[in-house]
Amino acid sequence: MFNRPFKNSCSRYLLLFEDITSIAWLLILLGFIVGTLSGFFGVGGAFIMTPALNILGFPIVYAIGTDLALMLGTSILATVRHFKFGNVDIRLGIYMLLGTTVGVWLGKSLVFILLASGEAETVIRLIYILLLFTVSSFMVYDYILFISRPYFKKHKPETETHSTPLSRRLRQLKIKPMVELPASGIKQISVWIPIGVGVLTGFLAAFLGVGGGFIRMPALIYAMGIPTTIAVGTDLFEIIFSSAIGTFLYAIEGKVYLVAAMVLFIGASIGVQVGSYATQHVRGMRVRLYFAITLFFAGVSVALKQLSVWRDIPLLSTIAAYLIVGVATIMMLIIATKLIIGLITHRV
Repeated sequence: MFNRPFKNSCSRYLLLFEDITSIAWLLILLGFIVGTLSGFFGVGGAFIMTPALNILGFPIVYAIGTDLALMLGTSILATVRHFKFGNVDIRLGIYMLLGTTVGVWLGKSLVFILLASGEAETVIRLIYILLLFTVSSFMVYDYILFISRPYFKKHKPETETHSTPLSRRLRQLKIKPMVELPASGIKQISVWIPIGVGVLTGFLAAFLGVGGGFIRMPALIYAMGIPTTIAVGTDLFEIIFSSAIGTFLYAIEGKVYLVAAMVLFIGASIGVQVGSYATQHVRGMRVRLYFAITLFFAGVSVALKQLSVWRDIPLLSTIAAYLIVGVATIMMLIIATKLIIGLITHRV
């Protein structure tokens, strides 16, 4: 269904409106689902959106460019909502932005080098798989350790611990200049640590077509010891800039379908409100667990897609499409349910 318009129009800057009217409802629904997850997890949602668009027929580089354009709009909406909740550390976001600009340029350059060699789709998918499985496995392991602690078994708290062994070691580094991040509860840290996080996630934003959030959010939590809700809001603030830079770089190369991005945004603009409000009713450790589960199944979906290419088994690609959309839909329903329950019981 998707292949015809894309195969015939890859040289065009805009995907013609008549080419997507038959699938507009599906794009709106996909936008709502990913928007909900974006507002809840503090990510651009590209670890779901980019593979989903690619699986559904968008060439990978166009899926990246279109998703970056969508992320620009949704991240602005979600950041405004989280800022009202006090979940955005502006100072931290600005420091990370210094590194993001360099990282985005490096990532974009590498993508077009791979495109010239014809290896872009395979390399990007393999790196996706590695990162998704690595991050999700680590976060599940961390959650298991948390619920296994004697104090948890006795008192069953829903609160999280902010400090980690890695964050404590990094805070001890005295590489000047040192800065204070009061909104995140950090009295002193080397400015090069958030800048380094920005370089890494900016690179991933442009190379993989992500806002960098599925790496940045865990990095803020585990490398810097940022509370989960602050990490979510600050991550979204940073995504505004990384996605803006990425969108511009892909747009000047003619790799953005603006009409498709606008249709996706209709659903996403509603979804980010649902996800953002839900963070007020779900505790930090549970957010991490839901995030890890989503990442794991996203990795499985991308792996199935790549296996279908290697083995020439189209059925695997179909299964991958249903899996990624199905898991995202289930997670969206869980988040919406948590929000409804929270609103009814007034639990914060």
